[in-house]
This record gives sequence, C-alpha cells and structure tokens, in this order.
Amino acid sequence: MAGIDEVIDELKSYANPEAVRGMARYGISGEQTLGVSIPVLRKMAKGIGKDHSLAAALWDSGIHEARILAGMVDDPTLVTGEQAEAWVADLDSWDVCDQLCMNLLWLTPFAYDKAYEWAGRDEEFVKRAGFALMARLAWSDKRADDETIAGFLTPIKKQAGDGRNYVKKAVNWALRQVGKRNRVLNRKAIEVARELAASESPSARWVAADALRELEGEAVHKRLSGGR
Repeated sequence: MAGIDEVIDELKSYANPEAVRGMARYGISGEQTLGVSIPVLRKMAKGIGKDHSLAAALWDSGIHEARILAGMVDDPTLVTGEQAEAWVADLDSWDVCDQLCMNLLWLTPFAYDKAYEWAGRDEEFVKRAGFALMARLAWSDKRADDETIAGFLTPIKKQAGDGRNYVKKAVNWALRQVGKRNRVLNRKAIEVARELAASESPSARWVAADALRELEGEAVHKRLSGGR
C-alpha cells in the first residue's frame, strides 16, 4: 500500500507550471495546483488501487490533484454520507467537483438522495455536485428505470434559472444526459427544454437552447434510433 508522502512526492514530480497557467484560463485556481493531467492521475490510481485511508489523507492535503486522485482511489462502499458532505463542502473548483462525482460519489448507495439534496442547496459547488451526479447517473446507471431518471427533470426545471456559470452549465449537462439515455427520455427532456426556452430567465433560456441543439441533433437521434 502506498504511503501519503510517497504519493504526494510522485504527484509533485509531475508538476507542470505551464499547465497550471492554462488551467487558470478555464477558471481553475492556481493555488495548491500542480498541473498534473487527468490521464496521469488515472494511471497513478490504477497503480494504487482502492485505498480508503489514503484517499482521506490525499483529500486532507488540500492539493488540487491530490483531491482528484482521492476520488479515484477511494472505495465507494466505505464512503459515508458524512464524508460526502464534508468533501463537497470543501469544493472550490468545477473540475474537482465533477471528477469526484464521476469517479466516486455516483457509486455510493446514497447517490440519488445526495443528487436531489445538493441540487436544492445554495452553495455554488454543492449545487453543481448535485447536477453532476444526475448527469453521471443518467449516463451510467444502467439499472435505473426511466421513471427514476426522469425524476431529475423536476430539479432541472426548478434550478435552470440559477445564473451562476458553474451551476447553469451543470444543469444543462444533466438535462442533456437525461435526454441522451433513450428515445423516451429524449422526448421528455426536449419537452422540458422547450418549456425553459419560453422562460423569462436568460439562464433558463441558455440551458434550453444549448440542450436542444444536441438533443434534437442528428447525432443523438441516430444513436437513439435503435432505442425505444
């Protein structure tokens, strides 16, 4: 099992100041950021395997890439609701938020509950985490039925008017993922998007317009043509 100091030293060996400057252009703070790429982090995670204790230490380091790596190596069967709450409260960047949800939190038994709960919270990155979870679950939870996934459309409609950039983009992401799951959900998502397009909220109209471009597009309909 890898030790925390060993892993941090390896992360620092991959530090890329030029990449950090590039990340800043996408709204990612350079504070405690090393500029290590996601493919490198995935390779490290594969070598480490699942390690709940190490994940906690990586998260507590406060290093940007260490927190992404924490989500990759943690064991979702050992993650508690209290841990999830503490980690999302620490979020201060969209990429750590999304990676945490996509790599770890969607696999926890409370993923759906937290998706709904966080989507209704006010904190920007907590709310984004709620919709990032919905997006991942809509795309990847093959066991869920249409009714379960369609349930996401209610908070999507309710929160589409939030004009904060990282929130509205996550709402849009969730709407598009629901609509790309199958033809039934595609029709439901398009219906919601058309409702939002008539909204007085500029944010809701943006969410709608961007989603409709994809959901009514040829590529999505071609992919779904064999579905329901």
